[in-house]
Amino acid sequence: MVPLTGGGEASNLRMMFRPQEITGRLRLAREGDREAFDEVFSLVYGELRRLAQAQRRRWHGDTTLDTTSLVHEVYLKLVRGEGSTWEDRSHFLCVAAKAMRHLLVNYSERRRAAKRGGGSDPLRIDEFNPVSEEAAEDVVALHESLERLEEVSPRQVSVVEARFFLGLSVEEAGTALGISPATVKRDWAMASAWLYRDIRTTLL
Repeated sequence: MVPLTGGGEASNLRMMFRPQEITGRLRLAREGDREAFDEVFSLVYGELRRLAQAQRRRWHGDTTLDTTSLVHEVYLKLVRGEGSTWEDRSHFLCVAAKAMRHLLVNYSERRRAAKRGGGSDPLRIDEFNPVSEEAAEDVVALHESLERLEEVSPRQVSVVEARFFLGLSVEEAGTALGISPATVKRDWAMASAWLYRDIRTTLL
């Protein structure tokens, strides 16, 4: 399984706009202003693209394929989903991290089903997919383990989503989640150990 590591190339996510700028637009988006949402997305597009590149490298090993497609998938999932509950830039980042996690899981489940010959619509040979067949099992195993961890510590799951799926640094994750860097470090270490043991036990 791919080890849980935060930061790396994905940790270069830095919002180059003022936090209050996106908060104001999100407020308008909550009121149904689609143009305001599109403005938010354009502000974070570069950061989401770097996130997508990092995730595709992690799970596919090939960043020459169409990263733009994954970014657009995130956009569609966000605009159709929890947009009305966004509070500020930090909350937006947390929602984006969760959206990326579930997109990767959906792709992986379809990969597994197609490989086994049932349970899902077949994948077209030209269909975009950020997850290789070899990595699909790892993605789903991590997701299922995170669901079990959420019953024990939802906050630790949020830390993993922020650091592993969104690539935030310890400080950035703390800001996004409203907790101290020390708490992020502690939760990250505990979650990593818990997930490692849980996945090994499940696979044995």
